[in-house]
Parts: sequence; structure tokens; C-alpha cells
Amino acid sequence: MLDHIEIYVADLDKSIKFWTPLLGHLGYEADRWSDGINYRRGQEPYLSFLKASPDHIAAGYHRQRIGLNHLAFKAESRVQVDAIAQWAKTAGHAVLYEDRFPFATGAGYYAMFCEDPDRIKVEVVAPSAA
Repeated sequence: MLDHIEIYVADLDKSIKFWTPLLGHLGYEADRWSDGINYRRGQEPYLSFLKASPDHIAAGYHRQRIGLNHLAFKAESRVQVDAIAQWAKTAGHAVLYEDRFPFATGAGYYAMFCEDPDRIKVEVVAPSAA
């Protein structure tokens, strides 16, 4: 079982503006500290975001390189997926596969996909309809 996931970001303030509302929709609470922010939901593994050093920012991030491809979160319902998709679009975040929403990966798999400010792909998936 995971305890936490730590992710370095280029601009902590921009990341906070993305992740706080997104994770708030999913029931996570923010815990800001001097060098970063944690998002917790009960006893589940938590997410931690920290500002990367300037030496590492230049290399950038891409989900198709070695390392993290994306983070996928379980939604409580299709309604919640829809609300998060609407929030992402309204807030001006990059929404992926919008032309195929909500079945971008196939019939019966209800999800939305977007990117954070560093282009980390985020998925929010509804429980199976079955």
C-alpha cells in the first residue's frame, strides 16, 4: 500500500491553483507547508507537491518519457466526473479527448482527462455502471 506520492512542479502557486479545486471535488483537504502542499483524504495515501529546483525545471516533463504516465482518481459518480470536467474546462485547463468525452477510452468507461500546469495527465473515472 502506498503511503504518499511526491511530485515536483515548476510553479507551486500555479499547481496549487489547479490541484486544490480538483482534489477538493474529490474530498481531499489541502495542508500547505513552507516548501509545498499535501492533499489528504482520510487514511488514504496522500499527494505532496513541491517546487522543483531551477536546474531541473528546464528538462520539463512529458508523460511519454520514463516515469509517471498519469494519475487516475476514482469519482463517486458520473455526475461528479461531469462536474470536474466542467470545472476544468471553465477554469481554462487543458481538457484531453474532449471530443470523445466521457467515453474516450471505450464504451462503458466513463472518465474525464485533463492536464495540470506541468502537463501531468489527470484522469477522473466514475464507478462502473454495472
